[in-house]
Amino acid sequence: MKILKFLFIAATLLPLAGAVSSCSEQDDEEEEYANWQVRNDAVTAEWAVDDDYLRLKSYAKEATTTGKSSDYIYYMVLDESDYGDKSTPLFTDTVRVSYRGRLIPSKTYIDGYVFDQTYLTDDYSPLTAGTADFVVGSTVVGFATALQHMHRGDRWLVGIPYDLGYGSGTGSSSSIPAYSNLIFDVVLLDFWHPGEKMPSYKSREMKLRETKSE
Repeated sequence: MKILKFLFIAATLLPLAGAVSSCSEQDDEEEEYANWQVRNDAVTAEWAVDDDYLRLKSYAKEATTTGKSSDYIYYMVLDESDYGDKSTPLFTDTVRVSYRGRLIPSKTYIDGYVFDQTYLTDDYSPLTAGTADFVVGSTVVGFATALQHMHRGDRWLVGIPYDLGYGSGTGSSSSIPAYSNLIFDVVLLDFWHPGEKMPSYKSREMKLRETKSE
């Protein structure tokens, strides 16, 4: 599956940490996030040249220039909406999503440390996954870029270079180290404009969940 390949590419780059570490450093003494910026830069470079990934330039970057690989997010469509509504959220809209957020693989977390999620099972289930509501523009630039191109019912796997995430800072109460790429498995369930009443649970969202479970 493509989702496994997405994480596998990051995992294959782990030996790079040893290549740039001190020769005297023992494997069992390697810090969880040693050479973290170098490793994350290498993952971004791999995303940028892999034809399996689509890419979108950050909404915050100049649209008329090519830019750097870190100016883009990289994504795979895991499930395309069959809901029939091709509208997309605006920057000021509130979205309802289910998601799992990971870092790239590290020594202890071979699939990438899960720093936040609403999923209750190993994979997304529309019948059990929790949801979160927030304004698109309140998220990191890379995540907001993805959301503004998704349709109701879409499920994407999104790779966000750290420049479009938390950069040299930390996020989620320091559970996300500096220079961390972010990998989101995200489902857009619904969205609404400022001033609109939040759709009732048994309308669009419930219809979508029932359709996916059939």
